[in-house]
Amino acid sequence: MKLTDNVLRSFRVAKVFRENSDKINCFDFSTNGETIISSSDDDSLVLYDCQEGKPKRTLYSKKYGVDLIRYTHAANTVVYSSNKIDDTIRYLSLHDNKYIRYFPGHSKRVTSLCMSPVDDTFISGSLDKTIRLWDLRSPNCQGLMHLQGKPVCSFDPEGLIFVTSVGPFATFKLQYDRTCEWTGIKFSNDGKLILLSTNGAALRILDAFKGVVLHSFGGYNNSKGVTLEASFTPDSQFVMIGSEDGKIHVWNAESGMKVALLDGKHTGPICCLQFNPKYMTTLKMWVWIGTMLANAVSRSSTIFTVLNN
Repeated sequence: MKLTDNVLRSFRVAKVFRENSDKINCFDFSTNGETIISSSDDDSLVLYDCQEGKPKRTLYSKKYGVDLIRYTHAANTVVYSSNKIDDTIRYLSLHDNKYIRYFPGHSKRVTSLCMSPVDDTFISGSLDKTIRLWDLRSPNCQGLMHLQGKPVCSFDPEGLIFVTSVGPFATFKLQYDRTCEWTGIKFSNDGKLILLSTNGAALRILDAFKGVVLHSFGGYNNSKGVTLEASFTPDSQFVMIGSEDGKIHVWNAESGMKVALLDGKHTGPICCLQFNPKYMTTLKMWVWIGTMLANAVSRSSTIFTVLNN
């Protein structure tokens, strides 16, 4: 089924999961779209079955904590950054809950983590103002960039280049809003667009080849400077982001027009939001919400599955 404005407007909350006792930091779909894994401030990694819509398994990283998490190309292994003891990235087998390899090098919190879409390399950006290139087969850093500020980074869909907010290769100069900072960069699946998100109330879409700003999106609530994840739909036609009032805002990437405002029925901000990369026919969209950011009274975190009625 093709995604259209009317289809997106018809989305409703279908299911809520409450597996965590603290804020969910991140989540990631497996490449085949069949499973999803979350990481939380309660030191847990929760694995969910997307087809059956239920949790499968919970693992813990009590000693090191867990922050950003990404599947590798194998559905039973992940890499994740830590938020305790050190800033080492860890390569974990979900099958037997054992570490395969450690990737030391960063001296401050990792703020970006991205797997190559084509091979076993991945990149990481850190508050230590470096971007590092890694290979899953070696604990040694394969490449290092020293930058002037906090980096955000992402691979393009072909795995040939990666883009950073502060780095060379091709340089696109954008007007900088000093009231907020860039928090995320994503390519559209067709490789034609770059989505730049901030911790303010503004998104930008750029032409991936020319660096020209095509559209700026606003009108969503983020008065407290929360890092809100923005995403493309898999067909690259729509852009979506959550807000601190629990709403999801959706725009047409080509026209720049807002096409939907979805009610997450949640009191906290929608910090993590992604569309299932494969199951377009069932119109599954998983929205992760961590309430600790907005509501100190509620310590629960929820996952919303949004389905077409």
